[in-house]
Amino acid sequence: MEVGLKIKKHLDENGITQAFLSRKTGISKSKLNLALNGNRKLSFEEYELICGALGLPVGLFLEARIPEETDKDAS
Repeated sequence: MEVGLKIKKHLDENGITQAFLSRKTGISKSKLNLALNGNRKLSFEEYELICGALGLPVGLFLEARIPEETDKDAS
């Protein structure tokens, strides 16, 4: 699941509105809405602002990815 969708789920589960988060972070409502619905990628700076506004650790919505091995890597 994309980070924006995870954040949206957290907001919904905790009764936090996107309007509130927009005010706290300074991210416009339209940009925030696009990101939380998977139609725009969040910058890391925006992600940090969101976590800070929610009082959450930045690692909460992130998962490590293992790069896919390519033929070039195998040689």
